[in-house]
Amino acid sequence: MDQGLRSTGSIGPSLAGLLAQLAVIDKPGDSAAGKPSFVDGMGQWLGWADAIALSTALHAPLDKLPTDQEAGAGVRPRRSNSSATMVRREFERVRAELVRAIEDTPSDADFAPHRRRYRALQQSMEAGIGPLRTRLREALARQSPAMGRLAALDAVMDEALREREQSVLSQMPSLLQKHYEHLGAGHRASAVHAGEAPDTPPPPGPWLAEFRRDMQRMLLAELDLRLQPAVGLLEALHHALTKVS
Repeated sequence: MDQGLRSTGSIGPSLAGLLAQLAVIDKPGDSAAGKPSFVDGMGQWLGWADAIALSTALHAPLDKLPTDQEAGAGVRPRRSNSSATMVRREFERVRAELVRAIEDTPSDADFAPHRRRYRALQQSMEAGIGPLRTRLREALARQSPAMGRLAALDAVMDEALREREQSVLSQMPSLLQKHYEHLGAGHRASAVHAGEAPDTPPPPGPWLAEFRRDMQRMLLAELDLRLQPAVGLLEALHHALTKVS
């Protein structure tokens, strides 16, 4: 069941756990014997060109690492608390806006509007988090050559894994539909048991409220997953500034 989601290490623990809880994928431990390690799974994601780019970023001399636009202008990198504060506020703003958008889910009993909304929110995540991650890399690269190396590594990993990540996360609306159908079937079974005629789609009721909550939970878990690299960069930036001060 959903082998790509189970075995490649492609979704974070909270999202994988939630999907297993909703019974739309197997529990993480159900196929542990055949599950590759994180390194093995990552190796399947990276092509030879990606490996070369990653190796180049890893082994570039620290004094020759580019530090975003300043390096191109020949300006020495400078530590900036103000820019770090601005990018942290930008992180908080982007996340807050996405959370507010996730809270606005359709109330339709039919699944089609929910699928459209889920896909639209995924596009909003990509549009908001991509530029944010770039700004974090730029702020980190200003701190020191070592932090510039970390920023360069993140850029390589972002480029190498973006297409595969999008492919995996594009399955989320289908998994959501599976959960919708499960809840709807439960409602229809209850109607038949009560001697009522089952409707397709079932009318709004407690099952739909539960579905909307679960949809929001899936979206929030996906948002946290997509934000993980940005959180790591933000923590590295905080560490760099704390170390200096």
